[in-house]
Formats: sequence, structure tokens, C-alpha cells
Amino acid sequence: MLQAAKQAAERLLRVGVIGVGVMGSNHARVFAGLPGAQLVGVADPDRNQAEFVARTLGCAEVAEVNQLLDLKIDAVTIAAPTHLHHDISLACIARGVHVMVEKPIASTVEEGRAIIAAARRAGVTLMVGHVERFNPAVEAIKEAIRNEDILSIAITRVGPFPPRMSNVGVVIDLAVHDIDLIRWFTDSDIVEVQPQLSSAVAEREDIALLQFRTASGVLAHINTNWLTPFKARNVTVATRGKYVMGDLLTRQVTECFGFQPDGSYSMRHLSVGHAEPLRSELLAFLHAVRTGGAPAVTGEEGVASLEIATRCLEGRVVTAAPAERKGPRRVAG
Repeated sequence: MLQAAKQAAERLLRVGVIGVGVMGSNHARVFAGLPGAQLVGVADPDRNQAEFVARTLGCAEVAEVNQLLDLKIDAVTIAAPTHLHHDISLACIARGVHVMVEKPIASTVEEGRAIIAAARRAGVTLMVGHVERFNPAVEAIKEAIRNEDILSIAITRVGPFPPRMSNVGVVIDLAVHDIDLIRWFTDSDIVEVQPQLSSAVAEREDIALLQFRTASGVLAHINTNWLTPFKARNVTVATRGKYVMGDLLTRQVTECFGFQPDGSYSMRHLSVGHAEPLRSELLAFLHAVRTGGAPAVTGEEGVASLEIATRCLEGRVVTAAPAERKGPRRVAG
């Protein structure tokens, strides 16, 4: 039995990518260089783009999902437009293929739950691509607030309008990253949502100011828009013992601590790794496939973040009674 498990762990995994636009082509690039994986092919109805990616990386290119599945792949990344996630995921799962689907998991919570149920019945790995969790700066922040009593979180994620975007606004494109991070940092569900949305220059919302309260009592705020001429990705976390500031683009994380009655305090820069987030994410996905363990971001977590984003888009205040706080909120590892 041990020998069989070892052989399964060492077996070369045949992988594919569905949708090779900006994000999908990066998935293909990373897969092509991962140890223990073979990029078998890519699928995209845009044949010129698919042919370019396939020629560059030395793999097959096809137009349709079933053609890729016919190449006997073990696992796949789905980076197609969100409204296609449900049908493509179910097609892959039905063929016994392990799935990593880019965020958001689906267009609706109901579709997301259907994907989860299908993967569970088929016994295949399902992971959701919330790549920001694998940003070394985010990992440093997570470690800095471990075992701290978190009080508040503020996240800014702004930038110019992306020409590629047409079917979603800033809540699904940008804020869903930070909804996931708030839940992950606090290890707690979001129970209160207060959204303020505006469509200033785009067809869909291009400004969102979102306020949350978690079941553990943490207050959180997301500021996101497509109106800023430059990209900014900043996270601040206040706890009873420290204040942590992180720039997710420059990957600089600073910790303020040792607060004194006279207002003085100490400050230090934290060590931050240099790993490519997407590479770390895909390695985690393949590890889950090989071991059969829980993926780094489960389907249930993906649906939970999508559900909060959906509440924000509904433009209504949603409140649930927060759980009673019993001492410091400890962040799980």
C-alpha cells in the first residue's frame, strides 16, 4: 500500500488550461515549468491565441473543452469567463478531472454549490483560484497577526479601467479578492454588509466602498475602483497589540508595536518572500490532487466569498447577529 501511494505521488500529472487570455496564458506558462506536471494542451475558441500559447509552450491546442478532455488530462485550470465556469466545471468533473477554477467560482451562489456537489460525488479535487492568498506580502501579514486580537482591517485595491472587462464590475473583479482575505485573516464569517456602489464612467459599478463586520466582531472596509490612474494594493490590520501595514505590489510589510502612553512606538519591516504567487497556488493545487487532501482554497470558501460579493451588488444592508466575543480572536494557521 505504501509503495502504491508513493508511485501515485511521483506520477507525472497531465494538466491542461481552459481559456488562455491574460490569466489563463499565465497558468499555462507556470504549469509548463512545474516539476511533476506536463502541460498537455490548452483550449480556447480564439484559435489564434490558443495556437500562440501552444506554440510558445510546446503543447497541443484545441477549440473545445471535450477535445482537451479527450487528451486524457488529470487536472485542469478553468480561466474562461465567469459565466462559463459552471458548465465547464461540470463537464470536467464528469470526466473525473480535478479542477481549479479561477475566482469567482461561478456566476451565482447556486451554480457554485452545484459545482461543489458534483466534485464531492465524483471524488475529485476542487480548488478556487484566489491567488492573492499566495502573495508573499499577504502571507507575511497573516503570520504577523497570528494569535492577535484583531480589531479592524482596511484594504484598498484600485486602478484604471481594464479594457478586457465587460461582464462584471469592480466588486466581482477586484473586491472579491479582499472579501476572501478578510474571511481568511479573521478565520470568521462576514455577518454584516454595508455596501456603497456607484457607476461613474463604466456600465457596471466602478466604485465600491464596502463595510463589513465579522462574526468575531472585526470591522473591515474595502475601497476599490477603476478610476485611479495607477494600481494600488494596500492592507492595514489593527490589533490590540500591533498595527500591520502591507503593500501587496511592492511586497513591503511594516509592523508597529510597543505602543507607549506618550504616543511613541517601535516599527520594523517584516521579512517577505519572493515566490511567484501563481506558481505557489498551482503547486498547492497539484499537491492536493496528489494527496487527496483539502485544497488551499475550498469550493465552500469560494462560494462564501461570492455570496458576500453578491450581497454587496444587491445594494442592501445585510445584518446577522454577531457571535459573542469571548477573549482574543485567534487566527488559525
